[in-house]
Amino acid sequence: MPDKPNLLALDFDGVLCDGLLEYFQTAWRTYLEVWSPPESTPPDDLPPRFYRTRPVIETGWEMPLLIRALILGWAESQILSDWHSISRQLLEQEHLSPEVLGPRLDQIRDQWIATDLPGWLALHRFYPGVCDRLRVILDQDMIQLRIITTKEERFVRSLLGQQGIILDPGIIFGKGHKQPKHQTLRDLMTLSDPSPLIWFVEDRMNTLLSVQGQPDLQQVKLFLADWGYNTPIERRLVAEYPPIRLLSLSQFTQDFEAW
Repeated sequence: MPDKPNLLALDFDGVLCDGLLEYFQTAWRTYLEVWSPPESTPPDDLPPRFYRTRPVIETGWEMPLLIRALILGWAESQILSDWHSISRQLLEQEHLSPEVLGPRLDQIRDQWIATDLPGWLALHRFYPGVCDRLRVILDQDMIQLRIITTKEERFVRSLLGQQGIILDPGIIFGKGHKQPKHQTLRDLMTLSDPSPLIWFVEDRMNTLLSVQGQPDLQQVKLFLADWGYNTPIERRLVAEYPPIRLLSLSQFTQDFEAW
């Protein structure tokens, strides 16, 4: 593998930024509205259990449903191994649907942002060393940086701006692009002739597999961030899907030769 890319594409949540505190708070607020429990304060053991099982979540509507599963007594091991079946069972049992839970969660988050943006932003934390690494990359003229995320671009800019990192227009591909990440990578391949050598760092194995499955994206080098929202099973799975590589935070914060 060449020792460096000329275009580095990064996911945001789970690669650069840890949003677990915000995820739980938004999910809990949604849970309160949908299920109306007798206590408005979550049990002390609920947040850490949620953080440990968060990697199973693929779409926002699942987060309050995950809280429901934990409160009903589903074991973390069951959730981690069979969340798809559990979530379908809960939707049927609770007479709910993604079309109900998703908009409710989005509305609660939007209302929170509208009334307390500083408080909402404060629940996001950058992983150690990543901001310094971004600054180094941005100072290298030969390497382009792109952020591909399901988060809204304005929030990515706000969070990075708090760290003194101001990105030019066109660097962040956020929620508004409404297309799979593999399509964004395909678009980036057309930036120059010859096509840029792209390295893509993501914390979701399914996302990396979707990229790997695109015949025209075989040149893209793929890395699973082992510090992000993934499980030990997913990290072990990397060995079965070369050329996807497992990347540690220590490696990420070093020069590309360490990757």
